[in-house]
Amino acid sequence: MKKINFLILSFLFFLGNINAQTEDVKYFDLGVELQQYPTGFLLGVKSEIGLSMHHALDFRAGYNLLDHQDFGEHEDEEGGGFGLTLGYRYYFNPENINWFIGARTDLWFNEIDWIENRNNEGEMGTSKVTVLQPTAICGYRFLVKENWVLTPTLAFGAEINIKTEGEAVGQGAIALWGMNLAYQF
Repeated sequence: MKKINFLILSFLFFLGNINAQTEDVKYFDLGVELQQYPTGFLLGVKSEIGLSMHHALDFRAGYNLLDHQDFGEHEDEEGGGFGLTLGYRYYFNPENINWFIGARTDLWFNEIDWIENRNNEGEMGTSKVTVLQPTAICGYRFLVKENWVLTPTLAFGAEINIKTEGEAVGQGAIALWGMNLAYQF
């Protein structure tokens, strides 16, 4: 937990020291986001805050709906849970539109029902898992109409089970593709 706190504080310190040499581009948008990965979906309410030219913060509160099937530690793993996301985006365009790259960190609180040896009256149970999911993200932010923003994204990273109550469940590399629609204020 100390490592996570250190990473978050370091990230916030970095963001606090971003100093644009040119005119600020400040905005706030609020919308919905859907990300899919091979064994699940992330659904959430998303917000982005433009800090200055090229720089923005990304926030999300959402739900992780997963079905690891037999890719996890057990024959079948299904479940989900709520979580939060904090991210940073660097836009190549100084108006904070078009192409960007960035980094995100999600923290998910999942409850996963699992089954082992289903055909032989096997074992079943539930595990509560706290998942840290750091990813690198890229995308393209379109301004649609006057105040609407549409953003397709692609992200790569890892699912890391940092706390497990019950049997171990699947974790590892992850690739996500997504779309968000937001209203810019």
